[in-house]
Amino acid sequence: MCTTCCVSQLACCCGPAACSLCCGCCPKIKQSTSTRFMYALFFMLVTVTCVIMMSPTVETAMREHIPFYTEMCQQLNAGENCSTLVGYSAVYKVCFGMACFFLLFSVFTIRVRTSTGCRAAVHNGFWFFKFVALLACCAGGFFLPNQDKFLEVWRYVGAAGGFLFIMIQLMLLIQFAHRWNQNWYSGAKYNKMWYAALAFVTLVLFSVAVGAMVFMIRFYTHPEACFLNKLFLGVNCGLCFVVSLLAISPCIQTFQPTSGLLQPAIITVYVMYLTFSALASKPIEMVEEDGKNVTVCVLPFKSGLKNDTNIVTGIGTVILFGCILYSCLISTTKRSTAALQVYRNDMPENERARCCFCCVDDTEDYDDEKTAGGQNVKYDEKDGTIYSYWYFHFVFFLGSLYVMMTVTNWFHYDNAKIERLLEGSWSVFWIKMASCWVCLFLYMWTLVVPMLFPKRFQA
Repeated sequence: MCTTCCVSQLACCCGPAACSLCCGCCPKIKQSTSTRFMYALFFMLVTVTCVIMMSPTVETAMREHIPFYTEMCQQLNAGENCSTLVGYSAVYKVCFGMACFFLLFSVFTIRVRTSTGCRAAVHNGFWFFKFVALLACCAGGFFLPNQDKFLEVWRYVGAAGGFLFIMIQLMLLIQFAHRWNQNWYSGAKYNKMWYAALAFVTLVLFSVAVGAMVFMIRFYTHPEACFLNKLFLGVNCGLCFVVSLLAISPCIQTFQPTSGLLQPAIITVYVMYLTFSALASKPIEMVEEDGKNVTVCVLPFKSGLKNDTNIVTGIGTVILFGCILYSCLISTTKRSTAALQVYRNDMPENERARCCFCCVDDTEDYDDEKTAGGQNVKYDEKDGTIYSYWYFHFVFFLGSLYVMMTVTNWFHYDNAKIERLLEGSWSVFWIKMASCWVCLFLYMWTLVVPMLFPKRFQA
């Protein structure tokens, strides 16, 4: 069994075979899924490296616990205490390499239709050589000439790519909301309990949104300060109320009979999350009380203790990169790629309601390969690809730029540290607040566009 597993892993690393686990009791895995998870693993390895580069805490721990650390830095010509391998400039260079890696593969896999060609074989296998190529790309960024000019130009390229990635995330959220409502609505034709499920989930989501609004009013507003907080909190809550009414208005129901309150409930919860994140990211404000300057409009548990800050930052970082991975992996399926166009209210005849509707397979017919002593692989792309290869790599290219900008605190990069990822900066505040408005606008557009262009949506 051990020998068979080693041969299988060797074929995966140095040949076109799909990767699988050595444990035979594991459920079957599709080739398309295995490939995407391997690229996601590459992405996360580089992301974790960037986080380490931006963490003075990790840098100090390495200097204290790694023997001959100073001598090793001198041998690598990395400056005193490896100063050139840490900080925002190092993150820019590493993410430049990762972005080039995914961009090259995006160009390389244009118009790949099946997994039987040589380009598809490179995409789905040869993982050892691709890992070496990724390392070479990341290391190559440190040898670029005229690095000051490079960093200046690359910063704006990263900002443009980061904004585009945010747009994809918002479109996916809207597609998710429509898809959820559509799937459960189809089940209500045969079982009225799905109506109860729709009503219950909608009520819970709106309750969460109202609770978040009350929480922000309580802790992020002040009678004598925080004017922007009060203004934008009122604007965002008002816009959420407007889109909720619009979703159930007769003019929208005429063209989209399945439109209901579940979609605006999902959008409202996400907008409240973005609003909270924006208000938490705003630089602190202070007012004078009893002759002392008092910080206002901050999290109630921000006691200033280091442990509190580390916990908040850790949770925020996990949520952030979880969303990034979800966007990179889910946005490239055929169903989600169609969502990046205008939403069409067409319900498939074989639509089946499920509690976990997003796990429905895109395909049902595929060949199995029996891997002795290991996990069986389903080769599901011989007749056609399950997802767009070039677009998959392009989304990871944009994700690399988004990670670079987020880890380095966007345009406040000089003093950026990963421990201060959630601390206030105006650039992060405006980016998140603008994301709220773009999300609401895109959802509103999906509601009104069938009414504006009815002929296009009659088919």
